[in-house]
Amino acid sequence: MRFAARLNSFLGDNGLNIEQTLDLLGRIEKVSHVDLNYPEHFENHDVEEIRKYLKRNDLQLNGVALRFRKDFIRGELGNGDEDLAQRAKELCFQAIDVCRQLEGRVVTIWLGYDGWDYSFQADYGRLWDQAAAAFKEICAYGKGLKISIEYKPFQPRAYSLISSFGSTMMMLQQVQADNLGVTLDFCHMLMKNENPAFGACLAARQHRLYGVHLNDGCKFNDDGLMVGTVNFIQTLEFLYYLKKYGYDGVVYFDTFPIRENREQEVEANIHMVCKLDRLIDKIGMEEIQRVIESDDAIEVQRMICNCIQE
Repeated sequence: MRFAARLNSFLGDNGLNIEQTLDLLGRIEKVSHVDLNYPEHFENHDVEEIRKYLKRNDLQLNGVALRFRKDFIRGELGNGDEDLAQRAKELCFQAIDVCRQLEGRVVTIWLGYDGWDYSFQADYGRLWDQAAAAFKEICAYGKGLKISIEYKPFQPRAYSLISSFGSTMMMLQQVQADNLGVTLDFCHMLMKNENPAFGACLAARQHRLYGVHLNDGCKFNDDGLMVGTVNFIQTLEFLYYLKKYGYDGVVYFDTFPIRENREQEVEANIHMVCKLDRLIDKIGMEEIQRVIESDDAIEVQRMICNCIQE
């Protein structure tokens, strides 16, 4: 597996800049890729500077993630103000250009402000169709790259326009672009009370799983806890389906170390994923499939207990 760590865990309060952060990540074993936020991470560094920092640390760009800030608090692609909606699209076009220049593969779009907080606040049909039309333009402009929707049920809006695995797949169906897919954030799926492995299975078998953000949480908030610390067995099942369907993308740790040492937290995430991966190999893909087909929860429990050393 290839791993990427969250840059913003090292920026800001820690006092590190982009250059220092990439130098630090380059020293963490098994971190091979990074995702950069646009325009956030390019405000004080141009593309050539970023390219230099990546190269000297033997890091590759996985992709670029859009970050829409204060100007878009009433919406991004679905904004009722035509000028702001156009600006949101143009930011996506610029992010695509940057991703190409740095040889990334994925442009991830999270629409945090396209949504509503009150009843009768949004024209749902207009909002949906406008976002879909924008995605068509973005996918056409980004031909050759993967354009990936990262959904989240709420935060910062009370209700997000694209809030679930189901609504994401409906958007993919309406847009009908060969390069439009989904990024699954484990914690976001828990917030929606979804089974992460189910979404991974359906997206991967349709070759639409373009990104994985791995973390953990207590289901009612975007906690960004370390991998496998709360929902251990669900994480194991999620990784099983990534393995079953040959997910070849990067695993990005979208975790929020606040009181933890940042470097050690990344290392702990990597250690846990590698441990779970070996556990799947130890049980065996065929044995796991046999247990699944048994439709027997006791068999599942036996399988887990048998692989844990006394």
